[in-house]
Amino acid sequence: MARIGFVSLGCPKALVDSENILTSLKAEGYDIVNSYENADLVVVNTCGFIDSAVEESMNAIGEALNENGKVVVTGCLGAKEGIIETQYPNVLGVTGPHATQEVLNLIHKYVPRPHDPFTDLVPPQGIKLTPKHYAYLKISEGCNNTCTFCIIPTMRGKLDSYPIGEVLSQAEKLTAAGVKELLVVSQDTGAYGVDKKYVTGFYNGRPVKTKFLDLCQELAKLGIWVRLHYVYPYPHIDEIIPLMTEGKILPYLDIPFQHASPRVLKLMKRPGNVDGLLERINQWRVICPDLAIRSTFIVGFPGETEEDFQLLLDFLDKAQLEKVGCFKYSEVEGATANQLADHVSEEIKEDRYQRFMQHQQKISFAKLQAKIGQTMPIIIDEVNRKLITGRSKYDAPEIDGLIHIKNLGQYPNIQVGDIINVEIIGNQEYDLYAKPVN
Repeated sequence: MARIGFVSLGCPKALVDSENILTSLKAEGYDIVNSYENADLVVVNTCGFIDSAVEESMNAIGEALNENGKVVVTGCLGAKEGIIETQYPNVLGVTGPHATQEVLNLIHKYVPRPHDPFTDLVPPQGIKLTPKHYAYLKISEGCNNTCTFCIIPTMRGKLDSYPIGEVLSQAEKLTAAGVKELLVVSQDTGAYGVDKKYVTGFYNGRPVKTKFLDLCQELAKLGIWVRLHYVYPYPHIDEIIPLMTEGKILPYLDIPFQHASPRVLKLMKRPGNVDGLLERINQWRVICPDLAIRSTFIVGFPGETEEDFQLLLDFLDKAQLEKVGCFKYSEVEGATANQLADHVSEEIKEDRYQRFMQHQQKISFAKLQAKIGQTMPIIIDEVNRKLITGRSKYDAPEIDGLIHIKNLGQYPNIQVGDIINVEIIGNQEYDLYAKPVN
């Protein structure tokens, strides 16, 4: 049997690309192995968004070449012409992101497929790299925004929404396979269908518009947790909040605000009506008091002053966001922000990053402390001899906090993937402690 090794780096969108490639390989009869020495060829799916990701990807390529020698490279770093080939001229081939067929063609060239495809070699939902109880559902490619710090549109192109029928069919297959939580991802999730002018598609013989609201309404019918990521605060996002109030979709919004100084937001080419945004957040919470908002911010953007940074800290106090991440600005090759004046020194970036995180840590601690005594459902991610670890509906995997249950063998029936009710009994800055109820 022809054996393929696979290294998957980058964001959830890249992970879905990896899953698609692996699904096609398995359907064609290839064996997927987890070591260099047992592989006939290694595929490395790269990330090329920030400098540290580029370095990680280049190191992964080098390691695969040293350990195996036959390497195909795909992903966002491959879209940067000549970078990989210059340092590693002996790679077998390079493609950009979302290039399943191109990767397969390269593999076929160097490791011929064993036999004709048989669909019974793979499950209907395809090969997944996530645990069995949750999965990412990618709904589109590309992005129409022109943020000055980002080169995603040049790597992945303009917004290209997947057909609504295909998206919903994949969601249905994942649910039938036992997935209990779907994480909806794309470059710009809330813009789903804009590029297709909300064309009507078909799912199970029914007409469904290629539109964000319609997509959410259909996903809500699956009866599992549905979590929305990478949602920009377009006006029509207001239409989704009632679905969260009704418990049809998780009360969780992942919105990358990036900053709160109108001047810096203008330099970023981002919406700058901060007061209007705060008002909308308050309105959302009136409709759905249970809502948890996750966001990310950039400190040290070119031209950011101490006054701008203070506006950001003030925004954190006013918005009281539940989940917050922060990045120090890093130059990305090809980003227009590189040409902006008044770049911030690394020392000031680090200082502002630390102050930002300390500021938000106090907010997070207080919000989690307020949950002590509450009862809530959690989904179990890990069970070992000392701890059972899960997440609430307010926490996405790998990026948000965890809920820990001390385990001394008294809960033998709790398994990974279970959704159980717990009472919150303690907290740290980002994590909670709980005990099972009933």
